[in-house]
Amino acid sequence: MLDAAIFVVFPLLMAVAAFSDMVSMTIPNRISVILFAAFLVIAPFAGLGIVQIGWHVAAGFIVLAVCFTLFALNMMGGGDAKILAASAVWFGYNLDLLGYIVTVGIYGGILTFVVLILRANQQTLMALPLPIPLHFFNSKKGVPYAIAIGLAALTCYPDSVLMRIALN
Repeated sequence: MLDAAIFVVFPLLMAVAAFSDMVSMTIPNRISVILFAAFLVIAPFAGLGIVQIGWHVAAGFIVLAVCFTLFALNMMGGGDAKILAASAVWFGYNLDLLGYIVTVGIYGGILTFVVLILRANQQTLMALPLPIPLHFFNSKKGVPYAIAIGLAALTCYPDSVLMRIALN
């Protein structure tokens, strides 16, 4: 049962956040809250000690502080900041987190490039029968960055501490 929770909860919530941001440019707060709470419930049963759990939570707060600063500078959306911080808790304060953040940056750069291409070719693409949400073409809207965050999470999670525990 614990292994199932480790295998399903994090990937499912990250996929829901990415899809929600892609469709509506919003990430419900409850996803970040459930992500954080689920970690706090699962971690002790997975065998993480109080010190390890503390470091995981510290990683989330460090990422939240950095993301909040970027939000205050209008460089990042609030939902993106919250989901990135809540997901950082699952990676912990270690090289897994660094790999995750770097992967988010790479995927975010690719996503931003794709959105810029969509916006530059707006007339042509809007004439095609493609199911692309209209906010992708609106230059006044930001980039639905949770898509990159979700993809990075799904890419990096198999190497995380919790997954290594579940696989052993």
